[in-house]
Amino acid sequence: MSEKSKQARPIALANWLMIVAVMVVVMVAVGGITRLTESGLSITQWKPITGAIPPLSDSAWQAEFELYKATGEYRNVTGPAGMDLAAFKFIFFWEWFHRLLGRLIGLAFALPLAWFWIRGAIPQGYKWRLVALLALGGLQGVFGWFMVRSGLAGTMTDVSHFWLSIHLLTALFTLGGLVWTALDLRRLAAGSGGPARWTVTASWVGVILFVQLLLGAWVAGLNAGLASDSWPLMQGRLVPEYDTSGGFLRAVTHDPYLVHFLHRWWAWAAVAALIVMARRVKPLMRRASVAIHIAFGTQIVLGIATVWTGVALWVAVAHQIVGALLVASFAWGAHVLGRKTHSA
Repeated sequence: MSEKSKQARPIALANWLMIVAVMVVVMVAVGGITRLTESGLSITQWKPITGAIPPLSDSAWQAEFELYKATGEYRNVTGPAGMDLAAFKFIFFWEWFHRLLGRLIGLAFALPLAWFWIRGAIPQGYKWRLVALLALGGLQGVFGWFMVRSGLAGTMTDVSHFWLSIHLLTALFTLGGLVWTALDLRRLAAGSGGPARWTVTASWVGVILFVQLLLGAWVAGLNAGLASDSWPLMQGRLVPEYDTSGGFLRAVTHDPYLVHFLHRWWAWAAVAALIVMARRVKPLMRRASVAIHIAFGTQIVLGIATVWTGVALWVAVAHQIVGALLVASFAWGAHVLGRKTHSA
């Protein structure tokens, strides 16, 4: 064994990546709270360094409130509803906390990465992957600002649901990458073989799951969860009425009733795909198969509960958290399949 390979610490790296993955799940949860409390536009400037410090005086708070008053959201929604400084401080907190967590995740990744790198503790072939994950984290912050900026233009009263979906899906993709890389490192430490490969099953199941996650992000961005508080019917019918004046493609991407309908029923396509995947995973690692079943089963129940409760805050947040855990369990299952010597 070479001196360089003796210095590699794959288990320590794997544990570190799993900790960061947990932080990303927490970040997704706080992001859900930020969205559900309509807090996203409360901070109108992007200050990556100084923005970590919240207003510390009455005058500083008033200055932030004045910036918010210039937004379309305040002029057309929260202002006429009677928002005062105390109410503004509440929504400001969630957006500030969301951004603070992003900064902490960046530090929790970048500083240990630098330490492992200097110590020569990163196994051969993993440096580029870790740098790519760091870059994804930075890109996530940029996408978050583009999302906020989309809601500050003109008379906009909300962020673009397209930018919201890019922001959320990048976070979930990063989560999957963290889990996958950590599992590869665990295999390396155990001497169980090389990195897992991406399989055919992972590809088609991943596409179906991606569509469901995209629709879920659009539901959040369009406030489409409020389009119906009944299940399985919407407006007393299976297929709700929706606006077709701009064509079907625009309706699919913009109409809250149709997007809500697609999200609730495409879920069953995702369930079917995940069941097939879990059955193929089970002979190889039963725990991963069970995790997939628990994740999608819980997610379906929470999705229906979110509708029935009229998008109650903590039910909806739980739905988003389990969505992130579903991505992690999918990554685990896909990794297990990729350990086989033949395509799955």
